[in-house]
Amino acid sequence: MIDAQTLEAPTESATIRTARRWTPGACVWCGDLEGVEEYRNEPRCATCRKHEDIIEEARKFVGMYGLRPIGGTLQSDDEEEYEHRLAARDARRALNDIRLAEQPDPALVRKALRPRAAAVVAENAPARASKPRTASPRPSSSRSSSEPAPAPVRTDAVDVDEIQARALALLDQLSAIDAQLALVAEQTGLAARARRSDLEKQKATIMRTLGALEKARLSAQS
Repeated sequence: MIDAQTLEAPTESATIRTARRWTPGACVWCGDLEGVEEYRNEPRCATCRKHEDIIEEARKFVGMYGLRPIGGTLQSDDEEEYEHRLAARDARRALNDIRLAEQPDPALVRKALRPRAAAVVAENAPARASKPRTASPRPSSSRSSSEPAPAPVRTDAVDVDEIQARALALLDQLSAIDAQLALVAEQTGLAARARRSDLEKQKATIMRTLGALEKARLSAQS
């Protein structure tokens, strides 16, 4: 087990940072204007999105294996869990360091987003207006006796090449899973056991699918 480490108590910075204020179009968390995109229904810059994604990835990891939620400790059962907790802690610290002293009014943020949405609609409107309408062909009430009837569409046809391509892709996945199982075979800890169980379930699913594809191939060739 990796030794437990707790978050360090926040210390006062020796330098006083210049107070930043949010402006329309800027990141609602830090006020930056670089690479701002909509993230969880609010404008966020590239740096903030990167840190948030790291934290979310760590939460998904501990949630998938039923581990203790991400918090103020780095106590872990194995190295992989420790790395996720450490990365999440560092990302949270970075976000706290760049956070605006005063968060913007949500109503002002929504108001700033509306012109952008209106611009997107305006850009797409000319394309929709210029697209010509085509008249729907009317079915003919009568068919000429000399006109051949359309051939019936076969719905039971089996594409053997497609079956073989799918089988080869599944075999590649199976090889990758076997390699991962070999890596975690000797590992201990809750996360390792959960990983082995997940890989074995994936392997069983692939084996069943391969069996079904083989039956379909034999049926198509008979």
